[in-house]
Amino acid sequence: MLLLAANAACGSGEPAGPATVTVTNTPPPPTPTPTPTPTGASGVVPDVVGVNHQLAQDTMQAAGYFYLTEQDATGKGRLLINDRNWVVVSQLPTGGTKAPLDTKILLRSKKIGE
Repeated sequence: MLLLAANAACGSGEPAGPATVTVTNTPPPPTPTPTPTPTGASGVVPDVVGVNHQLAQDTMQAAGYFYLTEQDATGKGRLLINDRNWVVVSQLPTGGTKAPLDTKILLRSKKIGE
């Protein structure tokens, strides 16, 4: 704890009493650590073909799949910057497949309306 004292003059020309400021030095709260996936844990890969790309990612993560990759399905090599403007047209592994939770999931998407 740090205490500071200062004399300040008021606008009346008379000196004011000492001001005391208390500054506490508290450490920041700890950063939560992600829960590791148990080795060998598996699940069923959700089928997200036809789903908005952002919702597809959220669905995969809710099912325990976090190793997600994405690709522009048109072959133009564009980056999926705003995931909400894209729709999944294919995925690997396919939906309904049983796979370990550390499996690499590829979501191939195109912009909505293409």
